[in-house]
Amino acid sequence: MKTELLYLVWTAVFTGLMWIPYIVDRSIVRGAKDGLGYPDNPKPQSPWAQRLMKAHSNAVENLVLFATLVLTANALGMSGGAIATASVVYFWARVVHAVVYTFAVPFAVRTLSFTVAWIALGVIAWEILVG
Repeated sequence: MKTELLYLVWTAVFTGLMWIPYIVDRSIVRGAKDGLGYPDNPKPQSPWAQRLMKAHSNAVENLVLFATLVLTANALGMSGGAIATASVVYFWARVVHAVVYTFAVPFAVRTLSFTVAWIALGVIAWEILVG
């Protein structure tokens, strides 16, 4: 399997599993009935879980871009080098983004990791459009 396709799968798996910790928190904070149901006035989740929910939404939004670019490059027969490296960088930048967002790591690490992932998307787009 091409590196960029492998990291697309890993990114999809990671993004697809991000909801589990915040749903567990929801059940712990609200109890099983309200955690799994539709309470009228739900108790707020733990701050870390609220941040993870936001990181998850952001990851889903950006997965659309990453998947589109990787699959377009694949359909065009473009592979290797910059596209593979950018895919690896994108995955790890998104992992860092989720972790630092969830645990509120200071010093703009969240913004830096998001920017690194965005640049990786730009590299793949550049390779498709110009390379």
